[in-house]
Amino acid sequence: MPTLHIELFAGRTPEKKRELVEALTSETCRVLGCEPGAVDIILIDVERENWATGGKMWSES
Repeated sequence: MPTLHIELFAGRTPEKKRELVEALTSETCRVLGCEPGAVDIILIDVERENWATGGKMWSES
């Protein structure tokens, strides 16, 4: 069973998260030839103060 771990900035609406998991599930099934019930997706909300890129905190951008 494929399990996808997705980290994203906190603040997305439940509707946007639903849209994302539907799209990811569909593509995963298409590429891997599995059933939707076999796909697990774990969304991890991360606050901007806990994420940095290129040595800079996103909360300071």
